[in-house]
Amino acid sequence: MPRTHATLPRLFVDDPLRAGAELALGHDQVTYLVSVLRRGTGDRVVLFNGRDGAWLCEIVEASRKLVRLAPVACIAAQTSQSDLWYGFAPLKTARLDYVVQKATEMGVGIIQPVITRRTQVSRIKRERMRANALEAAEQCEVLTLPEIRDEIGLDRLIALWAETEGDRVLVVADEAAPSGSPVEALRALADRRVGLLVGPEGGFDDEERALLMRQSFVLPVSLGPRILRADTAAVAALAVMQSIIGDWR
Repeated sequence: MPRTHATLPRLFVDDPLRAGAELALGHDQVTYLVSVLRRGTGDRVVLFNGRDGAWLCEIVEASRKLVRLAPVACIAAQTSQSDLWYGFAPLKTARLDYVVQKATEMGVGIIQPVITRRTQVSRIKRERMRANALEAAEQCEVLTLPEIRDEIGLDRLIALWAETEGDRVLVVADEAAPSGSPVEALRALADRRVGLLVGPEGGFDDEERALLMRQSFVLPVSLGPRILRADTAAVAALAVMQSIIGDWR
């Protein structure tokens, strides 16, 4: 998005965005624009819907109950959906929110909660995850939202991998691996579809780790000499992957 528009409010909508159309915001967004940001008729905002790019829009009517906007111009073309898959053992609420936000910011295309034996929580609020992805996208100028999938058990994920993910390589952050750099191992995947799996606090148990290590599509990597918390490991691994074989190159 042009930096000249970086200070404008940025909101996600479900409506189509095109010149000549008008749209109305939902209640929460009306409250945010009018009561919190004090925006009114004539002010401009940026809207995106994950399909039509980012649009500069003008408020044509504003009250505490209704905000209508008219798209003025497309200021950023729609980006394509990322194919980067990210699986993780769900964490407790605040840290779960964090990993979903950071995965969205880091360009993940698929977010997959994976239930393991040491997973801290077993019931996932998918709508809360989506809300966190939306918030991150709005704040960080992300145009394409990740797909958020229902939770799945690790055993079933492995059993269905070839059927659902084809030839995708699953990079596993392995705290039990000898300490070392993942750079060379990742470079070999430059032309492959990839995913990242980060386990729970305390790591995978022995049976889970043995199951993973038996799979031909699994690539275990070390994230260095320190034991990282699961949310830290996710950000560190995604940064390394994006810089070596992803869209940071």
